[in-house]
Amino acid sequence: MNRARLLVMNAALGPLDYKVPDGMEVEYGSVVVAPLGPRQVTGIVWEADRLPATSVPDAKLRGLLAVLDVPPLREELRRLIEWTSEYYVAPMAAVARMVISSGGALRGPATMTEYRLTGGTPERMTPQRAAAIEALEGEQATIRELSGIAGVSEGVLRGLVNQGVLEPVEVDIDRPYPRARADFHLPDLSDDQRKVADRLVEAVKAEEFAPILLDGVTGSGKTETYFEAISAAIAADRQVLVLLPEIALTEAFLSRFEARFGAAPVTWHSSLKSTERRRAWRAIASGEAQVVVGARSALFLPYANLGLIVVDEAHEVSFKQEDGVRYNARDVAVMRARFESVPVVLASATPALESLHMADSGIYEKLVLPSRFGGAELPDIKLVNLTEEKPGSGAWIAPPLRRAMFDRLEKGEQSLLFLNRRGYAPLTLCRHCGFRFQCPNCSAWLVEHRLSARLACHHCGHETAPPEKCPECGEPDCLVACGPGVERIADEVAEMLPEARVAIVTSDTLNSPEKAAEFVAMAEAGTIDVIVGTQLVTKGFHFPELTLVGVIDADLGLEGGDLRAAERTYQQVAQVAGRAGRGEKPGEVLIQTRHPEAPVIAALEAGDRDAFYEAETEARRYAGAPPFGRWAAIIISSEDEAEAREAANRLGTTRPTLDDVMVLGPAPAPLALLRGRYRYRLLLNARRTANLQSVIRDWLASVDHPPGVRLGVDIDPYSFV
Repeated sequence: MNRARLLVMNAALGPLDYKVPDGMEVEYGSVVVAPLGPRQVTGIVWEADRLPATSVPDAKLRGLLAVLDVPPLREELRRLIEWTSEYYVAPMAAVARMVISSGGALRGPATMTEYRLTGGTPERMTPQRAAAIEALEGEQATIRELSGIAGVSEGVLRGLVNQGVLEPVEVDIDRPYPRARADFHLPDLSDDQRKVADRLVEAVKAEEFAPILLDGVTGSGKTETYFEAISAAIAADRQVLVLLPEIALTEAFLSRFEARFGAAPVTWHSSLKSTERRRAWRAIASGEAQVVVGARSALFLPYANLGLIVVDEAHEVSFKQEDGVRYNARDVAVMRARFESVPVVLASATPALESLHMADSGIYEKLVLPSRFGGAELPDIKLVNLTEEKPGSGAWIAPPLRRAMFDRLEKGEQSLLFLNRRGYAPLTLCRHCGFRFQCPNCSAWLVEHRLSARLACHHCGHETAPPEKCPECGEPDCLVACGPGVERIADEVAEMLPEARVAIVTSDTLNSPEKAAEFVAMAEAGTIDVIVGTQLVTKGFHFPELTLVGVIDADLGLEGGDLRAAERTYQQVAQVAGRAGRGEKPGEVLIQTRHPEAPVIAALEAGDRDAFYEAETEARRYAGAPPFGRWAAIIISSEDEAEAREAANRLGTTRPTLDDVMVLGPAPAPLALLRGRYRYRLLLNARRTANLQSVIRDWLASVDHPPGVRLGVDIDPYSFV
């Protein structure tokens, strides 16, 4: 190859051609450094016939500068990049950047300094030094890590280095991970689990594309069954990817994984330090990493020998990326499995309606776990009609739920209260003049957080301290909290049950895997009586002593700009209900609602999932909504409101006129101002036969916009705000 076409990591540039210098070996997928004016850019060598052609003659080509010391991206991954770009109407460069996501990993082998004891003694022994020497016997790690192990300051350890008690050791920064063993601890599976596990193992051994929907009730042991498929992949020396929807679930999953396989998997999520990301990326690319557990971005890592993909809690909306490349990791996982010719398992107790439709159509294979493991029964579900059972002034917990909580506390059992609203109150206003605290950057109210003593925007992150007086009228001590958040519910629990030990579980309180692990340990040890949480508690957790679940406001999810509101409400409430009675003791679920007649609420009470999905399917079919039709959104934004409005109107006047595509809008977005940008939206509703992506590309290419205007395309949108 003497001429290389590059996909460079800048969407504005397009493909660029370069000369391959004599003696330089490149192949398709090689990651290279190339000159661009006075700068240097990173690019991926691509098949010339799969990118738009360039017209630069050979004689004018500049030469590549270097080939980076990483394995070339495999053909399967290159095809996934192309498909994701095409389907989600996103620049290929933006997708490729998710693959080349660790700059440190591209720089080749590197070393780091660790320290270990020499066996010497310091000139002056202090209690801290003595404790450190005793604690660090046999340990080797960085100063920071040793400080945590020994429980002393880094200064104490640096003093021991100066005294020759600790010596530096240069080690490879990409040191190997501990190896998992397929047969480390063989589980005792039920007959239903064994039947499902055998089929999953068979799919792994076949080494063919097989999309499988693992549909099991909460507590049925879905994880143990797909662990058997992971075991088969490890035994065959193939890599496994497990996608989890929340970083907070990672630590609990890692503990279960290590107990089964004898070593922790490799993790990939946004909280990793750059050195950890580098080590993981290189281990994955080399094939050394056996099992990777990660958030949705782990889907685009350069696996050397992938043998299985698992998407746990596959219905979760957090698998949908809402900015940048707006992809759905669940759907892209299926496509990656197809390109890699491996099975993909979508595991859920409440599958997405689209997944069920694919199973009913015979495209996905459906495996069912109909009952809980170990003889545990599904909880008893009852409705609390808030129009009849009123909580009382300033309260949010109705009398039936209060009585049930008293009963559980007396029995030494745990309760869980679910409200999908962070903070103390969603709105703060002045009782004197009616002033409402609004975010300066967004069309949203500031949410009061009393634990951190802040007013915060949950969209852009803006925070401010609550003022002592109203900024509008100057009246002191006049601010009033309107509506409940989980912190306010926790306060009500503390007042109602003063002896109860209460834990608040949200993304604010469990903002790292370590804090999540601490919460799980406390709950399992029985040092928590009442858990008050948001959607974070609806999945993944298994507490045998938790026997009561109370849903504070089941109607909340039915509000707002979400065309999947009924489905999401059913999934959330069914999932949180599934936390009750997972051990030997029976569980009870009380759902507080003002609309007991709503189809989704009635289906939850009856425990009739099939009836709900059947009704929802017919409603979608009638509306031409997914999976029977296609949706896409176009979001126009600018820092100047008039500019955004004009751009949206200009785009609206050039809308395509087609029989199989309907365009609605433009209209101001429900969140008309977000992060300082004014926003307008158009919604496209298309038949399945329409080539929606081509329609959008041709339409957007026909209209020019000022530099300050941004256009975003969201295929299969989940959020409509």
